[in-house]
Amino acid sequence: MRASRLLASFGGTGFLRPAPGTWGSAAALPCGWLLHGLGGPAALAAATAELFAARLWAVAAEERHGAGKDPGWIVVDEVVGMWIALLPLSLGLAAAGTAAWVFPWPGWVGAFLAFRLFDIWKPGPVGWADRRPGAMGVMLDDVIAGLLAAIAVAAAAAAVHLGLGL
Repeated sequence: MRASRLLASFGGTGFLRPAPGTWGSAAALPCGWLLHGLGGPAALAAATAELFAARLWAVAAEERHGAGKDPGWIVVDEVVGMWIALLPLSLGLAAAGTAAWVFPWPGWVGAFLAFRLFDIWKPGPVGWADRRPGAMGVMLDDVIAGLLAAIAVAAAAAAVHLGLGL
């Protein structure tokens, strides 16, 4: 398997059926948790930026090999979007001084559900980005969906923690 295909499919996760985008998003969760545990929000943010850049190369290479525009098996964009959605959680855990390997599952599951909702529904700017041509267009919709999910996660966390006085 070409390196670009391996990266674009996030280690082959994109070939799982049904719903490869959901599989890619699900695979992002333990990887994001591992990154958070190893280096906190800085490691998660750095890995997100690096994967974004590598993803642009991989998708452009796969398009040159005839993959077409945004085939379902390309799921590395979902991973980047998920990691963006997880950043507020990672930042909050670090700010609270929580042990690095704690897995606060309600927040992580909420981030997953919010990201999948925005990625599938494609409201406003997500849909606009999805219609852009080339590798950047393929990537940008998931970045924006991740940003919207991050806002939703941060708002939900603030509501819960401020409302409960935690």
